[in-house]
Amino acid sequence: MEHKDEIIEMALSDKVPFDTIKELYGLDESRVKRLMKTELKPGSYRAWRKRVERFSRQRSSYK
Repeated sequence: MEHKDEIIEMALSDKVPFDTIKELYGLDESRVKRLMKTELKPGSYRAWRKRVERFSRQRSSYK
């Protein structure tokens, strides 16, 4: 994947929604999650998913 590092950086950012990643790179939310799961350490992936879920509940337009 050509832009893997940029996608991971954007996904880790609390300010970039999944919709933006899809517009720029064509990856929907499930594919971004799959990429993150393969590229991050298991504990880092779980912490990221927990943060995304928590922020999603708090903000209507998070990720």
